[in-house]
Amino acid sequence: MSALRRKLGDEYQVVSTSASGGGLPPPRSAPRGKRQRFVDKNGRCNVQHGNLGGETSRYLSDLFTTLVDLKWRWNLFIFILTYTVAWLFMASMWWVIAYMRGDLNKAHDDSYTPCVANVYNFPSAFLFFIETEATIGYGYRYITDKCPEGIILFLFQSILGSIVDAFLIGCMFIKMSQPKKRAETLMFSEHAAISMRDGKLTLMFRVGNLRNSHMVSAQIRCKLLKSRQTPEGEFLPLDQLELDVGFSTGADQLFLVSPLTICHVIDAKSPFYDLSQRSMHTEQFEIVVILEGIVETTGMTCQARTSYTEDEVLWGHRFFPVISLEEGFFKVDYSQFHATFEVPTPPYSVKEQEEMLLMSSPLIPPAVSNSKERNNSVECLDGLDEVGTKLPSKLQKITGRDDFPKKLLRMSSTTSEKAYSMGDLPMKLQRISSVPGNSEEKLGSKTTKMMSDPMSQSVAELPPKLQKLSGGGGRMEGNLPPKLRKMNSDRFT
Repeated sequence: MSALRRKLGDEYQVVSTSASGGGLPPPRSAPRGKRQRFVDKNGRCNVQHGNLGGETSRYLSDLFTTLVDLKWRWNLFIFILTYTVAWLFMASMWWVIAYMRGDLNKAHDDSYTPCVANVYNFPSAFLFFIETEATIGYGYRYITDKCPEGIILFLFQSILGSIVDAFLIGCMFIKMSQPKKRAETLMFSEHAAISMRDGKLTLMFRVGNLRNSHMVSAQIRCKLLKSRQTPEGEFLPLDQLELDVGFSTGADQLFLVSPLTICHVIDAKSPFYDLSQRSMHTEQFEIVVILEGIVETTGMTCQARTSYTEDEVLWGHRFFPVISLEEGFFKVDYSQFHATFEVPTPPYSVKEQEEMLLMSSPLIPPAVSNSKERNNSVECLDGLDEVGTKLPSKLQKITGRDDFPKKLLRMSSTTSEKAYSMGDLPMKLQRISSVPGNSEEKLGSKTTKMMSDPMSQSVAELPPKLQKLSGGGGRMEGNLPPKLRKMNSDRFT
């Protein structure tokens, strides 16, 4: 025990749920009455069909399956009875033929040819039938060619014997090779456990295969049987709900070589979303586990079943590891197959945990402080639009984008929000507005530079002589005659 505590930690307590494993039994609440199960631990369903009325004739329509489903004692009784009746009937037919032909009275006459030689009475007729049916052929009793009715009976006996042999021997062979016996070597843990795995509350149970031969295409499914009442008032005593054990991820397809722990994650889609440690004492449910696969040796489909009631689900437990690495192989210790140990697990349901998480960290949506600040933001936005119409054409083109975020402009009423909105402005406007006191000067210089473009265009429209005279750029006014200087100034103004 001390070595086990060093391995798992002091906060864990080992609990064995089987008589073979040492340890204390799991603490349980006060014992209830005997729980009526829908499926026994060995997989047998506690269902009886009654008041069939005239529907019993359907069993005779499928006679072969009916015989296979019967118990062994009834199969043996039908097997012996069928052969006994068939043998007595056929022996009686041979005796009747001998009696009607008078072979019984003339059997010792050497000059008389009977239908069947050396048949004197019913026992001799019975022995002749057994020798013919079993193809023993002692050679003392044989059929002759003077008896056409005997030949016809011999053919009928051969056909009927083949049918009876095929039916009864085939039925016995199928019953002996039924995959139900293969299910005896598939194990399920005696208890299921609920604990945290990968940060989620998980329902777990264990399956194992005792044989070395594999179960091909093994698949596992789980059903939750629980009574409930519909909103319309209908009571469902055995409502079946599906428990997801990895159908969406493919985890339900098992490679059953060593014992596996099957997990069902309890979330908002799980029927156990409201289940807590406290509510387990009042809940009544049954978890039916179905394991299906193909037997590798015979190729027949095998199904193993078991169930877990609410008393067999351990809250805050985990299964003990059973696989260890030896020299060159992995060893499975089935003595600890059913053993569990306690682990720290919250006693609340998943729904309660989510509600507590939301209450501990509420989300506060952002909002504007008052309507006055909202109106000021709108007025600033309108004023900014009017200023934008007075800017030069290039600046209006830059600031007149359709994708300009107006919401961020409305949020620019405060200094921090204004700094946040400047991140979406173009780089030129950011540089202009980032330097305090110089924005108007730079904006004016930018406007002056842009206003000089019409001046250059007007010079390009002058006659060639005047363009030649204006090549000096800034010295153009000094070289022109007074009349042309006056005309040029009137044109530019």
